[in-house]
Amino acid sequence: MSFSYYGELCTEVYDVTKPVGHSFGNEISYYKERLADSKGRILEAMVGSGRVMIPLLEAGFRIEGADYSQDMLALCRKRCKERKLTPTLYEADLLNLSLPHEYSAIIIPAGSFQLIEKREDAVKVLKNLYEHLLPGGKLMLDLFLPEFSFEQTGKFSGTSLFSLPNGDTITLEEKLMEADLFNQQKISHLKYEKWREGRLIQTELQRFALRWYGVEEFRLVLQSIGFTDITVSADFQYGTPPSNHKQTYTFEAVK
Repeated sequence: MSFSYYGELCTEVYDVTKPVGHSFGNEISYYKERLADSKGRILEAMVGSGRVMIPLLEAGFRIEGADYSQDMLALCRKRCKERKLTPTLYEADLLNLSLPHEYSAIIIPAGSFQLIEKREDAVKVLKNLYEHLLPGGKLMLDLFLPEFSFEQTGKFSGTSLFSLPNGDTITLEEKLMEADLFNQQKISHLKYEKWREGRLIQTELQRFALRWYGVEEFRLVLQSIGFTDITVSADFQYGTPPSNHKQTYTFEAVK
């Protein structure tokens, strides 16, 4: 699958920097408001650690989760168990999605959809999500435009340090390998190293690909699949049209 895979160390860093309930702007409140009329099952595709799903569960939504990363799903189960929640979670490849239910809504927050590296795979995933929606069901997902400098290609952007609850630390080095404006993609190589009492105990490498889309381009993609009633809202303010490249764009589309 052409996803940037989240391994064990990457998942630990995610858990520290973006814990359950962490919200980008008014993100979680926005999803609660926009999903309030969804009467059936909801699916969070690319659910990750449950950062968004768990607050929705606690708010009474009937939501399930799917993800390709075993490490992320293990963390999600752990965070749910701590809160005495027992959601339905699927280890699933969205390129070959075949779940036993159809959904009144499917969500992909935080730009996670942009981790699908190949455009043709992204279109196939959207078609699979469309097939998993009930008639009248709603797809919601966030997109953003990345900021980067082409002249930094091939150079390390520095080292970040993350402290874990057990006293271990993880260092992260990022190197931008490709920055292709024409093909709307950038690829970075990430190196995670876990340290304990001054000793290196674990290393993990990640190829991190990010693809982006123009607002009107993505609207046309959704229309080509069969989605209707497409709206785009900026910075989690429903009905506010995008006005600049620094905003987050939330698409809503109906089957």
